[in-house]
Parts: sequence; structure tokens; C-alpha cells
Amino acid sequence: MERLGSSIERIIESIIDRIPSIVLGLVILIAGLYLIRLVIRIIHNRFERRQVDPSLREFILSLLKFILYSMLIISVASTMGIKTTSFIAVLSAASLAIGLSLQGSLSNLAGGVLILIFKPFRVGDSIQSSIGAAGAVEKIDILYTTLRTADGIAVFSPNGTLANSVITNYSDIKSRRIEYKLAVSSQEDIKKVRAIILDHLRKDRRIVVSPTPQVLVSDLSAGAVQLIIHAWAKKNDYSSAFYDIQETLRDKLIENQVAAPPSQNEIRIITPGQTG
Repeated sequence: MERLGSSIERIIESIIDRIPSIVLGLVILIAGLYLIRLVIRIIHNRFERRQVDPSLREFILSLLKFILYSMLIISVASTMGIKTTSFIAVLSAASLAIGLSLQGSLSNLAGGVLILIFKPFRVGDSIQSSIGAAGAVEKIDILYTTLRTADGIAVFSPNGTLANSVITNYSDIKSRRIEYKLAVSSQEDIKKVRAIILDHLRKDRRIVVSPTPQVLVSDLSAGAVQLIIHAWAKKNDYSSAFYDIQETLRDKLIENQVAAPPSQNEIRIITPGQTG
């Protein structure tokens, strides 16, 4: 019992001795959190005033947060009496294991740096990658890029995978081609049909003059002529033009009595006694 009592006394004395350093550590922690938020806010405002690329801005702020919070943790631990030298030694000894376990994260970090250097896309661009990620770029962080799909779903794509994939950037263009496929009766005058379609396209203000719209014959069959229609619209008008023109063009063809190819139905006549 005496040994237990003396052990408890030593523990209580040790805690009492450490109270000033613990209190100081908590003060440093609270002050440090406030200062980090203040510094981040000041730098963010500076970036906005100088119109720094949003992609680069978010990446630098994320990296700066990681560095500042790491320094704060080490400072607080040192103030509270935790030996940071042994702490750093343990981290150094475990660096190989950590490096192996974080290979994906390191790859994503390197991918984020490559994206910012070569700029295949920026914040606000609409992209699609060969790995299936698609949407508008909302944010490029240290490890992940946030995309927002057309139906409002947030997609978080690893920077490493994204940097090594084929990127289709729909925003890095001035205009985009609209394509329709249309079948008309083989009895129709193709020149007449072409003139109707081109006149309809030219009247739509969203269709650009150059490149000029085209109506081409893509295939011939027994009862039908397959047409392919090409027209170009400004990138911001592409979606509305694609769907609107598809509907109004159908109405225009019906108005001008352009006949569709006859439907083909297979008829089998089975005589009495015949099966199959």
C-alpha cells in the first residue's frame, strides 16, 4: 500500500509540475489556430485581389494549411514537455512504412502539381477523363480534384489517376459541333431536303456561320437515304441548341411533307400442316 501511495503521489506531483506547460501549450494551440485562420484568410484575399488562377490558389492554400497545422502540433507538443526529438526520430524510423502505405497519396500529390504546372484544365472547366470522371471542375486540392456533374453530384477524382488519364476539355474551345443522323425516304429529292435543313439551321442565331453547316449522305439502302447533319454552336449554346434544333427540325420536315422511310415488317405465312 505504501508503494502504491508513493506512486500516486509521484504521479500527482508530476501532473502539478506540468500544469504550467500544459496551460501554456493550450494557449499556444488556441492562439495558433486563430493565427493560422487569419493568415489563410489574408492570403486568400490577396490571391483574389491579384486574380491568381483559382486552381493554383486552392492548391497552395491546402498545402499551406497542412504545413502550418503540422508546425503548430509540433510546437504544442514541445511546449507540453513531449520530446519532439524522439517524436521526430520515431517518424523518421517509420517513414519507409508510411511512404509505402501512402504511395497513392504521394502519387496524387505529384499529380496535383503536374495539373497545376501543365494546366490541362482549370477551375470552372467542363471536362471528361478516360477513367470515367466527368463534370465541371469545382476545386483542385492537394490530393483530389472535385467535379460537379450535370445532375449535381459531387465527384472526387484522385489527382494521380486524373493526371495520367486522357482529358477531354470541353471549355477550352470556342465552338462545338452538333451532329444529327436522319433517315428519309429514297423517293425524296435530296437537294430539296438539304435546302430545307440548311435554311432552318441558318435561321437559328446559335449556329455559327463558320464552319458552315453541312448535310451529307452517309448511307443508301433499298427504301431509305441516311443523312448526317453537322452544325457548329458556341460552347455555351451547345446544349440548348442540340435539343431545341432536334425538335424544331422534325417539325420543319413534317411541315414540308418530307417523307420518312417506309417501316419494314416481316410477314410469315404458315400454311396448314407447316410448322416452324
